[in-house]
Amino acid sequence: MNVAQLKRFCGAFPGASAQRYGEPWNFLVYSVGQRKFAYFKTSMPERWRFSVHVTPERFVELTDIPGVKPARYRGRFYWVTIVDVSAFPAAYLRELVDGSYRWAFDGLSRANQAAIRASAATAEPRMRAL
Repeated sequence: MNVAQLKRFCGAFPGASAQRYGEPWNFLVYSVGQRKFAYFKTSMPERWRFSVHVTPERFVELTDIPGVKPARYRGRFYWVTIVDVSAFPAAYLRELVDGSYRWAFDGLSRANQAAIRASAATAEPRMRAL
């Protein structure tokens, strides 16, 4: 999976939105409601490094893999950074993003969750599983 495919995957979740933050942060952030679930670094030398929220168990597992490290400033909250998206197994990457999205979605109020579910009811079958 390359960066463009991963960006499309992140944006396809129900209620997902992308926002680009310029200097000094240089992030492309994906969120549901006001809760972030994934982001890309957009400036050099770390351009297109990808970060996602994981469980504490996955955090320990992933940070032992070469090319995966604790996310700067967010590592203590179980965010990991994948240095090279194209070198990471696509199925595993989709699983991580899906888990991060569900974590963010579950953190929304019930009213917001219901609104997103209602808008997803007319969407693709994959999105109806929320």
